[in-house]
Amino acid sequence: MGEFHHSIDAKGRLIVPAKFREALNPSFVLTRGMDGCLFGYPQAEWQKLQEKLTALPLTKKSARTFSRMLLSGAAECELDKQGRINLPNNLIQHAALDKECVLIGVSNRIEIWSAARWQQYADDAEDDFDELSENLIDFGL
Repeated sequence: MGEFHHSIDAKGRLIVPAKFREALNPSFVLTRGMDGCLFGYPQAEWQKLQEKLTALPLTKKSARTFSRMLLSGAAECELDKQGRINLPNNLIQHAALDKECVLIGVSNRIEIWSAARWQQYADDAEDDFDELSENLIDFGL
């Protein structure tokens, strides 16, 4: 959990906050996320997700499309000695990352957002937060 602001350097490297490094070390999987961000999964969590994707019905177009988008964009990333990752170009483009990024911890994954996109998303979500909380009562929250 948490929100951290970091910059991508000229070589496409991004510092991963120390708080996230232990869970992601030595390598993790980075892929396209929803809402225009990137999802980063520790290896164990990625394996669980892959098992669920494999169980999806091949005959459902939405299942095929979701699996294709998530898996085709996936890349294994390793932290260097300074705690940085080298972001793949296709994922930089997907998330419209430029210099300023926001990394957030969300349950079993991290998310990487462009700072501008995250600010817009957070502003919009904050406006709906009370209504969202009422709707989540059905899920036991």
